[in-house]
Amino acid sequence: MAQFKTTKAPNLVISDKDYKIDNEAQFRNQLRLYFNQVDSGFEQILIGQGGANIDFPHIAAYSDVDQYATATDTPTKVLWTGVSDVAGFTLNVDNTATAQYDGTYKIEYRLQGVNSDNTTSHDVVVWMQIDGVNLTNSTTKFTLPTAPSGVTPTYKSLNAFITWEAVAGQSVALYWATNKAAVSGGSNGVYLEYEGAQTSPYAHPEVPSAYGVIQYIGRE
Repeated sequence: MAQFKTTKAPNLVISDKDYKIDNEAQFRNQLRLYFNQVDSGFEQILIGQGGANIDFPHIAAYSDVDQYATATDTPTKVLWTGVSDVAGFTLNVDNTATAQYDGTYKIEYRLQGVNSDNTTSHDVVVWMQIDGVNLTNSTTKFTLPTAPSGVTPTYKSLNAFITWEAVAGQSVALYWATNKAAVSGGSNGVYLEYEGAQTSPYAHPEVPSAYGVIQYIGRE
């Protein structure tokens, strides 16, 4: 990505009491160079794909572990194990993300939902918290169909987006819950699955159990 070149006001020549043509020439040259830099900077923004020269706050995070709800009908925080791109955000050890700037943000997430129960379908609810408080209108409800057999689960990508007004320093977390929580190595139900990269029967990259992107979209 091209870098936007910032400008800095020049240290203008100090004038004497008496008019001096050399001082005047230097003064004019300083202003000419400065305004050329200003013009060049605006050209980077206003001509062509100028937005490519601006880097807005954002974060892209993923999870490379299976995730199980704490219990049935129990809010559970979505876990994040790493970031693939980040600027203007921090990913915290408590699985929250903190915005470093005020603004309007949009989160888009994808959770790899699995229902291993072959007796009935189950629901999953996903929502967001800011500084530990549930965000109004942030909830989306999904239904995972019944598994076709006891050894073949049902897969469903749980996708949605949320927008909100953030204040710098606020911590954001994504939560989920299900009416039938699976247990690792135990009872069937719903969980979020990670799958490593595969080479057979065809090569494809890993499937994260969670993938999320937060983007800055503007100011009030």
